[in-house]
Amino acid sequence: MTISRSESLPIRSSGDVVVIRQRVRSAAEDVRFSIVGLTKLVTAASELARNTLVYGGGGNMLLEEVHESGRTGLRLTFADNGPGIADIALALKDGYTTGQGLGLGLGGARRLSDEFHIDSAPGKGTTVCITRWK
Repeated sequence: MTISRSESLPIRSSGDVVVIRQRVRSAAEDVRFSIVGLTKLVTAASELARNTLVYGGGGNMLLEEVHESGRTGLRLTFADNGPGIADIALALKDGYTTGQGLGLGLGGARRLSDEFHIDSAPGKGTTVCITRWK
């Protein structure tokens, strides 16, 4: 896999979540995603950025344009140093929430992505990496 573009963005406030949505939309337009692909990626990015802020206490998102086997995609990595997730399988279930939300964020982001990886443990923070191919 090769990376042709990389950009790191902070997630410290609700305003940063808006900026992330805009940057992901712009990057998806640049690589000519379909409207459906673009919408899915922006929606997943919004959910994960909000989770990073609300549950992780803030963090960063790394946006990368990736190329593999003749295809182009965008890979988004969200990382925080928050409390971590004790039970990842439970956190991925629709309806499960430790806050005020609907409990669709992680599971929804997984369904909206072509590739989804999560690494988390109590006291270790959380890293979620998603890729959407054009």
